[in-house]
Amino acid sequence: MTTDLRVGVITKSHGIKGEVKVYPTTDSPLRFDEITRVKVYIQNKYVTDLKIASVKHFKDIVILKFKGINDINEAEKYRGAELYIPREEGAALEEGEYYIADIIGIRVVSDEGTELGTVRDVMETGANDVYVISMPDGRELLLPAIKQCILDTDIENDIMTVHVLDGLMEL
Repeated sequence: MTTDLRVGVITKSHGIKGEVKVYPTTDSPLRFDEITRVKVYIQNKYVTDLKIASVKHFKDIVILKFKGINDINEAEKYRGAELYIPREEGAALEEGEYYIADIIGIRVVSDEGTELGTVRDVMETGANDVYVISMPDGRELLLPAIKQCILDTDIENDIMTVHVLDGLMEL
């Protein structure tokens, strides 16, 4: 769809003046305080760019007001929309950190040379992320994103080398 970075999903409108509630998909909801414009996708199709007029934070939700959207009816049109920013506007990464978008689809091989499949999804559990690996036989392998399991992630060559802990293949 896009090489941009997803920062949130509009869940519903908020109030009658065109604000929307956004579930942030970034590491920090405070990231929205720095964003001035988002690309809007609905059902995986680009719709428009919207300028952010104001940002409020409430618990884990971000409430956005977009320029030019001034009533609930207009805001409701964006329910379920995904919000993206250009990759170059993404937060700086430390060494060994990756955007989730960069590892989705990456090939996964074991430290023994076995082709395990590809990363299909990343589950954020709180303690550590869990990589969902789609295996060639149709099964899923759930790998905790910990240094004992994830040995190397080579984004440039599209390959992740992992160590599968005893018992994980049987789950």
